[in-house]
This record gives sequence, structure tokens and C-alpha cells, in this order.
Amino acid sequence: MAEPAVVDVFVVGGGINGCGIARDLVGRGYTVALAEMNDFASGTSSWSTKLIHGGLRYLEHYEFRLVREALIEREVLWGMAPHIIRPLRFVLPHHKGLRPAWLLRLGLFLYDNLGGRKRLPATRTLDLRTDPAGAPLKDDLVRGFEYSDCAVDDARLVVLNARDAADRGAEIFPRTKVVKVEQAGAAWTVTLATGDGARRTVSARMVVNAAGPWVDDVLKRDFGRPDAHHVRLVQGSHIVVRKLFDHDRAYIFQNADQRIIFAIPYEEEFTLIGTTDRDYEGDPHAAAITPEETAYLLRSASEYFKRPVRHEDIVWSFAGVRPLFDDGASKAQEATRDYVLRTEGGHGEAALLNVFGGKLTTYRKLAEAAAAKVGELIGPRGKAWTAGAPLPGGHMPLEAAANYGAALRETYQFLPERLARRLARLYGLRAQAILEGATRMADLGRHFGADLYEREVRYLIAFEWATKAEDVLWRRTKLGLRFSADEVKALENYMAEAAPAVSLAAE
Repeated sequence: MAEPAVVDVFVVGGGINGCGIARDLVGRGYTVALAEMNDFASGTSSWSTKLIHGGLRYLEHYEFRLVREALIEREVLWGMAPHIIRPLRFVLPHHKGLRPAWLLRLGLFLYDNLGGRKRLPATRTLDLRTDPAGAPLKDDLVRGFEYSDCAVDDARLVVLNARDAADRGAEIFPRTKVVKVEQAGAAWTVTLATGDGARRTVSARMVVNAAGPWVDDVLKRDFGRPDAHHVRLVQGSHIVVRKLFDHDRAYIFQNADQRIIFAIPYEEEFTLIGTTDRDYEGDPHAAAITPEETAYLLRSASEYFKRPVRHEDIVWSFAGVRPLFDDGASKAQEATRDYVLRTEGGHGEAALLNVFGGKLTTYRKLAEAAAAKVGELIGPRGKAWTAGAPLPGGHMPLEAAANYGAALRETYQFLPERLARRLARLYGLRAQAILEGATRMADLGRHFGADLYEREVRYLIAFEWATKAEDVLWRRTKLGLRFSADEVKALENYMAEAAPAVSLAAE
């Protein structure tokens, strides 16, 4: 076996925490490598409710530090990635028998002021009898509140962190599994295996275990810790239905069991409804929505909408497992969403950092905290830097990002309006790399279905590590919602032939 490559830090896990940590560390001057056993964001990070939010309901569990940090992060992340993050107004209808109106208003007052909100609009009271947001709701809902949070394309947030880490010099290994970690003096020897059986080793002064739901599995399998138990796996499930309302606001509904669900405008033609919270045991890869969860979401939404939401309205459903730090909470929905970082070794010994818990909104702060831990154990490098550093494609003012689809059409007048909007929303300024030199639709190459063309597919293979149809259709985009089975198969066949050559050319 060849002499192993040597890095300062090896990160296990290509979800939002792992990719965020890799980006932060390499930007400070550490040498970094990262391995993800599947595609980026193929686990927890792509199964979220697609929100950058403070977590209004966490106030009831007195998680004020977490809520404050998340509220501050909303506008920081929006500024970093204005193409994939957008402000969203949420309508909270009130009705008797659940939380009293004064309590909701107090919570929203705290929500408005706890995190130093600057650009997002404040809470206001709604008369649902006259406001358009009340039209789809049952007639007995006459009063509501409207507040601000943000929506995000979660899987793209992950891959853009990975892309930026790579652009800054990190070694990124997708579809590569860590199969062994051995201590070798003051360093670790990490053995990696790809799907075709090829193996390589990397030597690292420190390992960061950011494997999400598999964080305990990594400790058991790779570090010989058979009793490792730090995370509580909680399944969250969602359904996507044909759109239930025509305006651009979302809803947050209170349920009699004290839980809440969201109904969010999704991909222009749909409404996303979720989430559930139930303890999960077993392989996180096998998580799937249960009939009981589906019934719960349909029933909960139908409590509020005039037209009942029925099973036949569902066009897609998904479930994922969140690795919450096991704090002994009695109910899944009460378990903390805060993150916990624990270190071992360092100061002349091989160092290890384990990442437990966390949430999408606070990933950047988690990465900063992780970088501080790395500095304590193997020596500090540069200062915190990510708050003012846009992600790839996001180097533009918020106002420009909101209208970038129209700007694209000024340059590429042949683009259909919908395609221009989608490219702007997914790629921001990097849409230019897909469209450069094109003067007509034929220049975009083969049409695969919906508004997906060859130019975009080849870009995703070359620069975003896509190798399979599902990578393109469900993580880099959500065009799987509009693809037929035959179209999926044709794209899969094309990528099987094109991916190796395109990836090689991009290296």
C-alpha cells in the first residue's frame, strides 16, 4: 500500500455538519479531507422541513440560547446564500382550546426580539376573515398572527458547503466509506473504501466524527467502542401534495397534542406538510413514512383547511432520521435540538471530536465551535470567517438574488421564464457556467424531461459530484417530482455513460 496522504483533520460525514466543518477548517488554513459513504446530503440533511428558522416551539422548552443563536443565523445565512434561501412569512391561526392568544403573542414578541432581527419583517396580527391567507382555512378561524422565518433548499446548502471546501483546497471523497481508524502515535490512519472495492489510506492528526445518525456506529465499528450511545434517533416524515393555496405564505398549525406542523409552498406547484416526531430504531437508511404518520399529517392539516387533504392528493412523501443528543427527554418532540461537541486526545496524542445533534439553521455556528475545539487540541489557525463569506453562486445583494431569474433572461432571452427562475434559485451566479455561450435552447443539449437539459446535468457531474439520476433529481434539484419512470431511466443510462468521462475531464 502506498504511503498515506497526511492532513490535519479528517472529517467523517458529508451532511450539513461535516461539510460545514470542512469548509470552516480549510478556510482557516488547516489541511482537510472529508469522506461521505453515499452522496452528499443523502441522509438527515435532505429530509428536513426545508427551513432556516429559530424554532418557535423550542421556546416552550426554554431553549433560549438555541433559539437566539438560530434567530441570529437566519439573516447571516440568508446573506451568505440568497439564491437558495428566501424569506418566508408564516401564518399562525388561533382557535380556542389550544395555546391562548396572549401566550402566542408573547412567544412571537420574544421571537421578534431575541435574535436581533434586522431585515425580516416583524410579527403582525391578521383578520383571517378579510386577509387572503384566511381564504383556504375553515370559517371558524378568524384571527391569526404572521411572522418571519426563511425557507432553504437543504440538500443544496450541503453540496455548496462541500463545493466551497473543495475550492479552498479540501480533499472531498463522496461515495467513500471509512472502514477502519487506527491510532498511529500522534495521528490516526484512516482506511477508506469506494464502491468498487478500491482502498486508500489517509493519515490525520485529528478525526472529526460528524456522521449524523451513524455517529455511534462509527465509534463502535471504527474506534472499537461497542457501548457507544450518545444519540437518540427521531424520525421526521413529510408529505408533498398538489398546492393547497395560491399565495406565497406558509402556515404553522397547532395540534391538540401540543405539536405543530407546517404547510409550506413548495417547488411552485406543491405544498409540503410536516413534520412528525417519533423515536426510531434500526438502520437510518431504512427510514420510511408509516401509515400512521401519513394519517396524522392528513388529519392535522384537514383540521385547518376547508377542503380536506386526502391520501390521493399525495404526490411524494419522505422520511429521515434526526440524530438528537440523548438528553433523556421523555418524548421525541421534547429532546433537545442543541448540539454537543465532545473531544478526546490532542496535545501530542491523536485527537478526536464527536459531533452529536444539531440542526440545519445552526450548522455554521456548530462549525465555528468545532473549529475552536480543533484549535485547542492541535493548535489554532486563522480566525472565524464564514459569516461574511458567500457560498458558491451567492455573491450578490439580496435584492439582486430575488430578481436574478429575470436578469438571466435579459442575457439569455431564449430561456423560458420558469427555467430561468429555477436556474437562478439553484445556482445563483454559477448559472452562468451552465449557460455560457448558449444562444438558443438547442445549445443546452439533450432534453431529459421537465426543464432538465444536458448542460445542467454535465455541470452537476463535473462540479457537484453527481453520478446517479437520484443525485440530480432529488438532491441537486427536486425535478423528480416532475419526471416519469421512463425519463428517470433514460437519465440514469446517460449518466452511467457520461459521468466517468465528465468527472475525469473536470479533475
